[in-house]
Amino acid sequence: MSWFIRNMRDVQWYGDPSAVCGDFEQGEPFPEFGLNFVVAWPGQPFAIYHREDHQEGFLVVSGECLLIVEGEEHRLKQWDYFHCPAGVAHGLVGAGEGPVLVVAVGGRVGPANPVYLVDPTASKHGVGVEQETAVPAEAYAAFPQPEPIPFREEFLPGSG
Repeated sequence: MSWFIRNMRDVQWYGDPSAVCGDFEQGEPFPEFGLNFVVAWPGQPFAIYHREDHQEGFLVVSGECLLIVEGEEHRLKQWDYFHCPAGVAHGLVGAGEGPVLVVAVGGRVGPANPVYLVDPTASKHGVGVEQETAVPAEAYAAFPQPEPIPFREEFLPGSG
C-alpha cells in the first residue's frame, strides 16, 4: 500500500444497529498500527470488554461515551483521551444525548492475544460476555455483522 489522503466522508462505511465505522485502511489492515473511527448512539456498545497485548488509545471527538476500565465506570466527553496500556481490560458504550465519535488507535506488531472477560459492570452496560473467550467471533456473536452502508452526515456529529 502506498501513501494516500482520504476524507472520512469518502471512505467505505460499515454499520449495524449499534454503531457505524469508516474504513481508512481500505480493507487492507495497516501492518504496524490500527486506526479506526466509530460512531455509536447512547446505550449502544462499540467495544466489548477485553484486554490485549497491544496498547490502544481512544479520543472522543464529539459526544459522550461510557468507558468501563478494570471494572470501573468513567464518563468520557469531547476531547477526552483514554490511554490504554497493554493488558488493561476495557469496553466502551455510547452515552449522553446523541451520537459519539471516537477515533481509536492501537498497536499491531505481534499478536494481540485478546481475551474477552466476564465483568458485572461491563455486562450491566451491554459490553460484557457471559463466558470468557479469546475468540473475537464468539465475543461479538450477539451483534450483527457490519454491512457496507453509504455515508450520512449524521456519522460525523459536530462537523456541521
